[in-house]
Amino acid sequence: MFGMIKNTIFGNTEETDYKLLSSEIKEGVSYEVRRYDGAKYASVSSEGRTFDQVTGELVRKLLMYIGGSNDQGEAMGMTAPVIITVYPRDDGVMSRRLVVSLRIPTNYQVSPPVPIDSAIRIEDRPGMTVYSLQFGGFAGETEYRAEASRLTKTLGETAPFQRKQYFCCTYDPPMKPYGRRNEVWFLQEEP
Repeated sequence: MFGMIKNTIFGNTEETDYKLLSSEIKEGVSYEVRRYDGAKYASVSSEGRTFDQVTGELVRKLLMYIGGSNDQGEAMGMTAPVIITVYPRDDGVMSRRLVVSLRIPTNYQVSPPVPIDSAIRIEDRPGMTVYSLQFGGFAGETEYRAEASRLTKTLGETAPFQRKQYFCCTYDPPMKPYGRRNEVWFLQEEP
């Protein structure tokens, strides 16, 4: 537990690198198109509970893993963002299925420590191009849904992005009171 706290409060946070493909403003809304390389991620999933009921618990599991709850007892360092994959219903409401993920720090990408918690799995994810909309404040389901709706309207009905899932991203620890960075990512469909 101490490793998790030390890791998230006092450690340096490694932000996931990306290539900025474009920065756009449409109807007064600013968004970016970014390309992320493939990487290994630690992920944990849940079904049956709402976004706000379960995200804190799932994030803590991942923080325990990177904080030393792994077969090497290694505190790996924090990465950002925390990525929450959600699966909206046709009416925009989030289903009760979600996946919370953290990119494995660069120094551990080749051979990540094995999680002690069997609910955590290590995934090798391919590269992706996303439409990214940034916003501030403390974000829960209501805020992410509102921003996803705003990005959907901004991009329009013909934009080539996946509509069956999107990513809710946060870059800051929960104890940071102001200047918070959150994003909604839509996965661009590859041609």
